[in-house]
Amino acid sequence: MYGFGGMGFLDSFLFGGGFQILFFLIFALVIGLFIATAVRGIRQWHRNNNSPRLTVDAAVVAKRTEVSHHHHSGAGNAHYTTSSTWYYVTFQVESGDRLELPVSGREYGLLVEGDRGCLTFQGTRYLGFAQR
Repeated sequence: MYGFGGMGFLDSFLFGGGFQILFFLIFALVIGLFIATAVRGIRQWHRNNNSPRLTVDAAVVAKRTEVSHHHHSGAGNAHYTTSSTWYYVTFQVESGDRLELPVSGREYGLLVEGDRGCLTFQGTRYLGFAQR
């Protein structure tokens, strides 16, 4: 079926400017997502810096990890996989409120569910836990 002045729909799309518009829209979407993610990260960093440093009595009530795997292709059809692990610990304060904070792998290994002590944090930033 022909339309658009004798060209087929696909020919019209590819050579009539549709591809350039679609390419620009996808490019703008990717750049927009990148900028939005960067702004969100900078905003959280700024909020954390403006939050007071608090030290409260707390208990470790849960621990979890989040692992992501990344598959890569190298030179000569070589394939390899890398992974990233994020560590989180949930603390419960005396009021019963719970707070999940990202921690380093070292801190994650030192903390045990049921530990009690003083949690120091600033916004969503974990600063330390002194066990009793």
